[in-house]
Amino acid sequence: MQITVFPSKVKGVLHAPKSKSSMQRACAAALLHRGITEIYEPGFSNDDLAALDTIVKLGAEILSNTSEKILIRSIGINPVSSEIHCGESGLGIRMFTPIASLSDQPLRISGSGSLVTRPMHFFDEIFPQLGISIQTLNGKLPLDIKGPLKPANITVDGSLSSQFLTGLLMAYSAAEASDVTITVNNLTSKPYIDLTLDVMKKFGMKIPEVKNFETFYFPSAANKASAENIAYTVEGDWSGGAFLLVAGAIAGGLKVKGLQADSTQADKAILDALDNAGVKLNITENEIDVIPGVLKAFDFDATECPDLFPPLVALAAACDGQTTITGAKRLTHKESDRATVLKEEFGKLGILVELDGDLMHVHGGTQVHAAITHSHHDHRIAMAVAVAGLIADGPVVIEDAQAVKKSYPEFYRHLVSAGVKVVEAVESNLIK
Repeated sequence: MQITVFPSKVKGVLHAPKSKSSMQRACAAALLHRGITEIYEPGFSNDDLAALDTIVKLGAEILSNTSEKILIRSIGINPVSSEIHCGESGLGIRMFTPIASLSDQPLRISGSGSLVTRPMHFFDEIFPQLGISIQTLNGKLPLDIKGPLKPANITVDGSLSSQFLTGLLMAYSAAEASDVTITVNNLTSKPYIDLTLDVMKKFGMKIPEVKNFETFYFPSAANKASAENIAYTVEGDWSGGAFLLVAGAIAGGLKVKGLQADSTQADKAILDALDNAGVKLNITENEIDVIPGVLKAFDFDATECPDLFPPLVALAAACDGQTTITGAKRLTHKESDRATVLKEEFGKLGILVELDGDLMHVHGGTQVHAAITHSHHDHRIAMAVAVAGLIADGPVVIEDAQAVKKSYPEFYRHLVSAGVKVVEAVESNLIK
């Protein structure tokens, strides 16, 4: 699907999308919770839908499903299918695989798109230590597993992703882990573990004692609260909201609602980047007012929040001078080789992006040019070039534009409601 974004000023009020990080963790916790869960303000991105499908196949029952609330009943892990498909969700495959291994049934866990090329050797290394048999395709999908998981003292590498640890923490908790420790070396994206622990706490799960994000100790004594019914409200998404905030910063100003100022989401750090770039922000409990100013190049460390690279590059393109973003090595195993793709696609727009090891240099302040770009089936690339198109000297075409459905299916519709001219090549309900 092809979308064309025309140079436009933005104005008005937009609501940030719902956080798939929050929604998917809530789905996993609802599956493990023995009782009724009410998930309010749920998300319906492709990743969210894949999570709902996964928990149903692992034994949960969806009693009702509306845009306001999803009602789920579960008795814990009780697979009704031997085939679990996580779509294209990296969090889904890494989180649900340890959870699924709580079952003693043989299960095949698979995915699609770029997920089939992403490394899963973590499970080959860790699962045998937990009594789980596993077979992979040379460290890639599909994963054939047979549990049940038996909690034990293990040491894991956290440098690739924190998502593996999220799954282990939830699985250990559900397995009533006692007097065991997960030791983690080189953990990245620590705020996402904060989010995991926060969800676990809200669902009354057993919480480990955490020391410096290096050890996660599950004591012998239970430290969880029991509750038959759980109510959980899905947070607004700082990852998707970052694109709206950048759009307001470079193209006229916006008010963005639905982002929690006290969120543990890593991508809340977009506020620091905007401040560094000279953007004025008026932040209240329920709204962020983005007030454009004179934009300047900035330095920013995105090692703990690599999903911010695409909106940061769009912001840097509008800033006068060279912006340097640290953490580029975290981008290799995303939906695309994201650092290389950002260099390629913004190069088409006339913006020079240089890669230097872990550093990305963006030379902004020059004119963004009209061009035909491609998302590389990466939702964040599609959104980044669309935002940059707001200040281009002509229309910016995005091929494979439907990639935004992975996390933010309403993205183009939201741009339209903010006054942006967006045209679809073929009717596909992306902007209506």
